[in-house]
Amino acid sequence: MAARPSWGGHLRLSLVSCPVSLFPATTTAHDVRFHLINPETGNRIRTKTFDADGDEVERKDLVRGYEIEKDEYILLTDEEIKSVRLESTRTIDIERFVDAAEIDRIFWNDPYYLVPDGKAGADAFVVIRTAMEQAGKVALARVVMGTRERIVAIEPRGPGMLVTTLRTREEVHESEAYFEDVPKRKVDAGMIEIAERIIAQKAGPFDPSEFTDRYEEALRALIESKRDGDGGGTKAAPPREDNVIDLMEALRRSLEGSSAKPAPAKVAARAKAKPAAKAAAKPAPKSKAPAKAPAKSAVKKAPPRKRAASR
Repeated sequence: MAARPSWGGHLRLSLVSCPVSLFPATTTAHDVRFHLINPETGNRIRTKTFDADGDEVERKDLVRGYEIEKDEYILLTDEEIKSVRLESTRTIDIERFVDAAEIDRIFWNDPYYLVPDGKAGADAFVVIRTAMEQAGKVALARVVMGTRERIVAIEPRGPGMLVTTLRTREEVHESEAYFEDVPKRKVDAGMIEIAERIIAQKAGPFDPSEFTDRYEEALRALIESKRDGDGGGTKAAPPREDNVIDLMEALRRSLEGSSAKPAPAKVAARAKAKPAAKAAAKPAPKSKAPAKAPAKSAVKKAPPRKRAASR
């Protein structure tokens, strides 16, 4: 295995334990990264470290400090920090099993692959993984990674296991303060029906290969164009600026513009059960003023896209 493990120790379930290693399940190695360059010389900028008195210091001579008062610190060396050892520093001790659905998705954080470290404990690893798979449960445990003890969720994945760090309650903001200004009002049933039909047309399986970072792709194209010596010439198309004032008109246009995929059986059956007049965005009763289509002037067309310009 080419990658280096992020953590090594033991996985323990009651009296059964085995040596294991954790490997990051994701990577940022393909991200576009920049350095700061002096355009006058073409040299990369190097960062130097100075203290408050202006004296340059070597990073290897620095220690960590915890601020207890303004400009007053408790100093800790790496050796002192390492001396604070919990059992979870070298052992992932399974404490509890829960249903995955019980863990709110907002708490899930970084994923790691968990594999046996060597052949000696492979049998115990397989026993724990298989028992968890048959029970259909997710294990909760603790492990020290870096300078923090983290709660992790462990679940079977193929022949190995997936370990995902979980955020603590203190790391998650309560939603009420952010959602309190969301209006609470009754929504027009016709709008909901059209929106459901749009959702049905756009429904499909999740394929991660279809979702790429278009911003990074544009950056790479820009870099390649400058590398080829044409002066730097790619430019992303401007974002759409559709400004549809009338919500019902926007929904209708969205429905008309969607691909003509057949609606799922459940949605189609429900639409068939309703009267034809309602399925076609029913008009208001005669006693009320008839609903008028919005004037064309209420719809601002998006400006034409400009062609990519080369510098």
